Amino acid sequence: MVPAQKTRIVPTYGLMPVHGYDIAASVVLRMLDGEEGRGHRAGGLQPGEPVPVGTQPVLLTPSTAFGSVLVESIVRAWPTGSLPRPWLIVVADVPARPAPAARYRFRALGGRLAGTVHIPYLPALRAVERPEDAFTDAAVTRAAAKLRAQLEGK
Repeated sequence: MVPAQKTRIVPTYGLMPVHGYDIAASVVLRMLDGEEGRGHRAGGLQPGEPVPVGTQPVLLTPSTAFGSVLVESIVRAWPTGSLPRPWLIVVADVPARPAPAARYRFRALGGRLAGTVHIPYLPALRAVERPEDAFTDAAVTRAAAKLRAQLEGK
């Protein structure tokens, strides 16, 4: 008799950039997919597109005050009970802390979110022409591993 193997359920993420798709959104989408060859784990959602059943919604915003306002409007209108609470990924747009208004708003929204992950400023994102090129940078690879670990609760 062969012992039963543990099956690991791979999470599926629906990425919703609140400020539009740019290089940061493209790279974060690849970060969520993972490098372990486990298949497609993340997909981008357009504004107003429904979240597919079984998908963990993930909001993505730059660390600006404007980004925090956009997140607040989405989170305030988030349907409770019918969808899981979204994760929030805040990508630093400069090598400094977010503005006080943004920090306050992100903190205040914390109870309505599944969690918040902060990605540090990654200078490589300014220089790459394609999202896959960003992963040649060690800081991007470290940020990707940390992001997946936080979302998967490791």
